[in-house]
Amino acid sequence: MATWFSAPAPVARRVRAYFAPVNRATSTPTVFDPAEQGGFNLDAPPSPWISLGWIQDFSRKPGSKTSPVLSGIPAAAVEQVRETLEAQVSLRFLSWTKLTMALATGAQHMNLLAPASGAIAAADGAQAAAAVIVQSGSTATFVALAATDAAKFGPGSIIALDVDYTGQTGFVGAPISGAYVRQALTDIDYIRRVTFNVALVSQVNSTGLTLAEPLLGGAPTAGAKLQALTGFVDREGGSFYQEWSALFAMQGNQGERVFFHYPRLQTMASAEEMSIPLNNKNPAGQARVLLKAQFMALPVTDPLDGERVLCYRSFLPAANALV
Repeated sequence: MATWFSAPAPVARRVRAYFAPVNRATSTPTVFDPAEQGGFNLDAPPSPWISLGWIQDFSRKPGSKTSPVLSGIPAAAVEQVRETLEAQVSLRFLSWTKLTMALATGAQHMNLLAPASGAIAAADGAQAAAAVIVQSGSTATFVALAATDAAKFGPGSIIALDVDYTGQTGFVGAPISGAYVRQALTDIDYIRRVTFNVALVSQVNSTGLTLAEPLLGGAPTAGAKLQALTGFVDREGGSFYQEWSALFAMQGNQGERVFFHYPRLQTMASAEEMSIPLNNKNPAGQARVLLKAQFMALPVTDPLDGERVLCYRSFLPAANALV
């Protein structure tokens, strides 16, 4: 016979963060269905959600304002209306990656493409070495190349993979937008400078590169090319804002789960870091440098009833807990 119990408030040690792309051209977010997907393995989120691991100092700050509707003499409140809809989220990422750095800055986040021989220095990367053509048959974890091109890379190389820039304006980067181009540029490598299709190479053979992690944008599109990169760079200032769907998960000790699903989060602060001493007895010694991120929640219209929504909070009770 099952033992039913009255569950206390959830006790959760940490919060996990997951992000997924927003289609910037149509403002279409990634949907999370807690009824269908709420039991997923926290180490393997459903596609296209990307796990960014544990986070620190997760904080939700509501900013919506309500006002009373007054009627009668003397005036008295008869109901409330929502005047503004606003919410903010802040947190610290525990790792530095392409995506965590991008989410923690309020502008384009760029790849430092390996420079061409003798290139003139530039603050966000010199003229890049020529890209190589990606062959058909490539997947999110294997990039097919001609043998002569594959020989240019080795295990441990970091690569960026996307199409050439051909003078287009608007959002660029496929399928994740990395920038918004207001006027035509001349750099053929610009999309590969801002693409999120980056990965670490684990193995190389005569047919191509095996990647240590899947490309965030999935399998390469037709016409894609590949370049080596040496790191990442972002800038303070600019007119582009990162926007992603976000999911934050808290698992209680009894197996219950709390989810906070923000369909549209837009970065609202410039790049900022926070140093945490590794030894509290020696605060002047080595310190862990964490990325601090702050977001503004943007509304979506719920197709269920047409209401405008900033966040969905879901609770999945523990097994046999009274509800």
